[in-house]
Amino acid sequence: MKEILIIIVNGVLVHNFIMNRFLGCCPFLGVSKQLETAVSMGVAVTFVMTLASMITYLFNSLLLVPLNMEYLQILAFIVVIAALVQIVEMALRKISPLLYRALGVYLPLITTNCAVLGVTILNVTNNYNLVQSVVNGFAGGAGFMLSIVLFAGVRERLALADMPSWMDGFPGALITAGLMSVAFLGFAGMG
Repeated sequence: MKEILIIIVNGVLVHNFIMNRFLGCCPFLGVSKQLETAVSMGVAVTFVMTLASMITYLFNSLLLVPLNMEYLQILAFIVVIAALVQIVEMALRKISPLLYRALGVYLPLITTNCAVLGVTILNVTNNYNLVQSVVNGFAGGAGFMLSIVLFAGVRERLALADMPSWMDGFPGALITAGLMSVAFLGFAGMG
């Protein structure tokens, strides 16, 4: 139980994929202008990271390792992630067409989101078992969601603030992301 708690704290705060590992920055910067789309992207990424962690663990341990084909891990993991994203995309199109349009091009970009691939590779690198892999995937997704939701909240407030013109848009977003990253470094002693 202690190991699971450590994995959760590390995934959400200490080794946050956005703020510490700098993985998944494209959707983080692109979908964080509004809180609603940020929450939706966070949920989608969390779902994909959790499910990808489980399926890639099973695929790796039941197929690639017994056949001595570990060299195909990255390729196999990308195929699994792409299939999962297609499932999420089809489900969102049916369940919430408005949200599907709001996420736009960033939804298919989850396929190439290096945070999703990163968590699957970290699970193998850290020799996690199935439960640890799934927890790490969920914690990584929850950390991604925490980061993007906090960032979207700050960006919404900054859009209403009287700021110098040079900080409007992307420059202000990068400065804000950098300051948030520094704040997350405060959790480094917990890991």
